[in-house]
This record gives sequence, C-alpha cells and structure tokens, in this order.
Amino acid sequence: MKLRRALSVSAATAALLPVVVAAAPASQAAPAAEIPACSDLSNGQHHDNALVGRAFGIPKSITLGTHWTTYTATLINASAKELKSFELSAKLRSYVYNEGERDLSPYGDLQYWDTSQRAWKTLRQADGNARGTIPGPKTLKPRGSVHVQLRFRVSKDLPLDQTYDAFTGLTGTFVDRYHDMDCTAHGDADGGFYPREG
Repeated sequence: MKLRRALSVSAATAALLPVVVAAAPASQAAPAAEIPACSDLSNGQHHDNALVGRAFGIPKSITLGTHWTTYTATLINASAKELKSFELSAKLRSYVYNEGERDLSPYGDLQYWDTSQRAWKTLRQADGNARGTIPGPKTLKPRGSVHVQLRFRVSKDLPLDQTYDAFTGLTGTFVDRYHDMDCTAHGDADGGFYPREG
C-alpha cells in the first residue's frame, strides 16, 4: 500500500468539519475529463505536493456486517497557489494484485455526511462500486482545507477466500500545469484496513 503523508491538524481545525462541504452545490462538472493526468504526461516525473491529507478514525481491521465505521478525511492546500477546477471524490476499494482476485468495493457501502441536508448520502457507481463525487468547493486557496465525514461498512456476503488489502478515503483532484500543458493532479486522505468475520 502506498505511503500516506502524515499531517497534524489542530483540534480547532477539526472542529470545522461540516463547513466547507455544505457551501458547494450538489452538481458539479468533472475537471475536464479530456485533460490528461500530469503523471501520464510526465511519465511519472510530475510530483505535485500541493494537496496533503489525512484520514482519522479508520481502524486496522473491521468486522463484516451492518455496523458502520465513521471517519474524518482532511485535505489541505499546502502550496502557494490556488487550486482550480477542484473536485472531491471518495472511494472504498481493495488492491487487486493477481488474476482471479476480487475488489471488495461491490460488497461495501460508503456514505458522506451532507451538512446542508443533515443526512448521510450513499456513493455508488453504475458498476456497483462504492465510490463517487462529493459536493465541494471549485477552488482551494493556499492553506485552505476541506473536511469530510464519511462512513463505510462491508457486507457479510464478502467471500473470505482471499486476503483483502482494502482502503477508503477522500481524493481531491485539480487542474495543474506541466511543461506549459494543462493536466490533472490529485491528493489523497485515506487509510487501509483488513476485513474480518465477526
């Protein structure tokens, strides 16, 4: 699993959890799907450290079933530039290393707390995977931050005939520049876990 950046966030910052997500409209266009990823343009040489993040409250393992695990994900713009065409998304997945292995995403549920409607909203794509876009600001100023409350669970129907290297978290995507070309970059606030029987 990839190395995740540590970020210390004060209790005062964490108390602002609901503020940013509530301010944006529910429907936002993706940051221009036709724009290539900066990592593709640069053959992996583009390393933008603009967004740093951390997820709080994801345990090392979870019990399969109906119990929700709630956590908080924070992304901070650590750069001196304003991030434009900013978009938030969240996912619940597991890495697939070998042929025949399965992703646990279709067996999981992922929700975010919508502060404007004071309700949990489910993230599910047409392919059945637990992920999707979350309403948020369209730009993020230097030292600006977003905080999102999320929760997840994994069904008892998940076959435990393999080991799952699973993770869940928040991703911020924005339009950046590489060699005078527009491209998309991102930052993550996520954490890993292993599912187990109760």
